[in-house]
Amino acid sequence: MSTPADSARIAVVLPTGPVEVPAEFEVPANPWAFAAVAHGAGAGYRHPFLLGFAGALTRQGVATVRFNFPYVEQGRRMPGPAAHAIATWAAVDAVVRERAAGLPVFAAGKSYGGRMASMAAAEGVIEPAGLVYLGYPLHPPGRPDKPRVEHLPDVPQPQLFVEGTNDPFIDPHAQLEAAVASCRTADVAWIDGGGHSFEVKGLKRPAPDVAADLAPAVVAWMRAVAA
Repeated sequence: MSTPADSARIAVVLPTGPVEVPAEFEVPANPWAFAAVAHGAGAGYRHPFLLGFAGALTRQGVATVRFNFPYVEQGRRMPGPAAHAIATWAAVDAVVRERAAGLPVFAAGKSYGGRMASMAAAEGVIEPAGLVYLGYPLHPPGRPDKPRVEHLPDVPQPQLFVEGTNDPFIDPHAQLEAAVASCRTADVAWIDGGGHSFEVKGLKRPAPDVAADLAPAVVAWMRAVAA
């Protein structure tokens, strides 16, 4: 049984000055881990996909926090500088660790949010128990010549790539497999037929349900890492 969502404002120090971003915490009774969950580039912290995924984690004993990146609060549709997202991850991580009381803390994110977590970890700005990428954006669709992988070998923590087999951001698959092989410790959980948001062609399902179905595999991996 979880408590109602606890709304908060998290202070973030950006190169351009201090800002605040909204966040929502959900904490079950007797949590065994904590996960910060970041949104994708075209969404916010209350996107149905994020709500479905975080809610499913909470039902399996993982406390969660969802939060916005500053560009969303500024009313912009396109992400700001990576340094701003990395600073946000640092601020969120600091607040989570105060609340986690020694529990293992994981960093997770949909697409862009996960990639920004990986960059923060590669720079040593955050030191989570592990990182979970829900649809890692390996490259822009149709542009495998523009990979976003150079920092992944610098991430010291275990990494889980949750990927749809029909995701244009990871086509060809061999490129993702090479990126994963370059990591220090990494696993891939394939979602058969899934697109970038894990939608399956011909199946109309609500985004929260699609996201919730990802949670069991993620939780099993988290438990193994935390053991």
